[in-house]
Amino acid sequence: MGSQVFSSTPVSTLLVLCVLFLMPQFALCITRHYTFNIILQNVTRLCTTKSIVTSEREVSGPAASSKGRHGIRQLRSGWADGPAYITQCPIQTGQAYTYNFMITGQRGTLFWHAHISWLRSTVYGPMIILPRRNETYPFEKPYKEVPIIFGEWWNVDPEAVINQALQTGAGPNVSDAYTMNGLPGPLYNCSSKDTFKLKVKQEKTYLLRLINAALNDELFFSIANHSLTVVETDASYIKPFVTDTIVITPGQTTNVLLKTKRFPPNATFLMLASPYFTGMGTFDNSTVAAILEYKQSLSPHIKNLPLYKPTLPLFNSTLFVSNFTRKFKSLANAKFPANVPQTVEKQFFFTVGLGSSPCPNNMTCQGPNGSKFAAAINNVSFALPTTAMLQSHFSGQPYGVYSTDFPAYPASPFNYMGTPPNNTVVGNGTKAVVLRFNTSVELVMQDTSILGAESHPLHLHGFNFFVVGEGFGNFDPDSDPGKFNLVDPVERNTVGVPSGGWVAVRFLADNPGVWFMHCHFEVHTSWGLRMAWIVLDGPLPNQKLPPPPSDLPKC
Repeated sequence: MGSQVFSSTPVSTLLVLCVLFLMPQFALCITRHYTFNIILQNVTRLCTTKSIVTSEREVSGPAASSKGRHGIRQLRSGWADGPAYITQCPIQTGQAYTYNFMITGQRGTLFWHAHISWLRSTVYGPMIILPRRNETYPFEKPYKEVPIIFGEWWNVDPEAVINQALQTGAGPNVSDAYTMNGLPGPLYNCSSKDTFKLKVKQEKTYLLRLINAALNDELFFSIANHSLTVVETDASYIKPFVTDTIVITPGQTTNVLLKTKRFPPNATFLMLASPYFTGMGTFDNSTVAAILEYKQSLSPHIKNLPLYKPTLPLFNSTLFVSNFTRKFKSLANAKFPANVPQTVEKQFFFTVGLGSSPCPNNMTCQGPNGSKFAAAINNVSFALPTTAMLQSHFSGQPYGVYSTDFPAYPASPFNYMGTPPNNTVVGNGTKAVVLRFNTSVELVMQDTSILGAESHPLHLHGFNFFVVGEGFGNFDPDSDPGKFNLVDPVERNTVGVPSGGWVAVRFLADNPGVWFMHCHFEVHTSWGLRMAWIVLDGPLPNQKLPPPPSDLPKC
């Protein structure tokens, strides 16, 4: 690691969170305080040294920042959710902001990350919520727990990459390497020493907390000669299942149990991650490697041991991914029920995909047919406002900031998986959907093939949702709902819309505020694949959004 270079006026954020565990007789609330100073730090990877934006608490994280606690429900604490210009204005140089929120009823693996432009490339870290005191996991107690965070390394400034792409209208350059716990591993040049090693004991069970913090890539993950038991996703327990390979989209977390071998294997094993990619453009088709090493190996010299390598699926193995995602089911028992809405008050059908925007006059653009790349939901490419939406909503002054006419259905239905229309230009605006408190919602998200079918990991802030159905081709409103799983669907906060297909989710709008929904591919979010839900206050005092904190950043 290079020497630290501190900016003279760093951005500072203080997290004050109260973890509330509700029990039949009483409520136990434990308050935790964390301070994050966002600084510039010199870091060397792939023989390239550069100054990155990072947090003093983590080796991962400009002068302006905005942080989100990805997956925390933020019940009545939308002011602490984090997305820039949605719930707050960015924290400026020399400023500080205290995120005050309470974690109620959640436990498991989540993470925090920057939520402005492409700062998430280096500003991120794990957020682990342990079960309440004296409560056990609904699976075998692990000997040890190990977070493994997937990320990307860029030899250049990712901010410059996306700024150039937005200016020219072309697709952005791709990363130079993937990382595992910040290290690229021995398959990249100049990186043999920058390798994460997991040292294990024989005949033990390890809980690996997998987090995909990569900007633009879904990933396959596997460990040579070892199987994995999946037990949790997005901080929700699931019915355990065994697999050799994990698929994880940006924004998702997956907890797996790794049972080590009974006898010392006298070998070492590669842990590999490589991309799953279904788009038409370029991508970082490389592999990050880490090493699983047994402490009681018969040989004292690891270099003398045979090294086993897993076989990962091909980068475009859509059928493998579909079969994998269908294995996720909620526990759906008395202790961990699946409270999926059985009836629906509001139905929405969102098309998600790429399109184009016209090239400005006197410019040459490098997007489709001389245009600029864009992305949209129901043909609306979301434009970030210059004032935070939540503050405008709370003050009752949305005029000039956003409108509430986001379309519930495409204005002009077409064959979404058929021949693309000649006109690929999308609309543009800052639009939101308004929901009454406690409305039950069903949302079907349909991929389009306008500029090529592609998977899209969609993340909803403020809520968990139940994935009740998915399929390939066009969603059929007559036949497909009859196949929905309303018994034990998986509960998530991020779901991949299948390439060339659709996914259906249900949730209860029981959290007042303004909630961002966006693709977790940062390039698609930058192109406009995002929107906002506004949930109105309920009638009771504990169903209303409280006033903003006094130190809320100003635009």
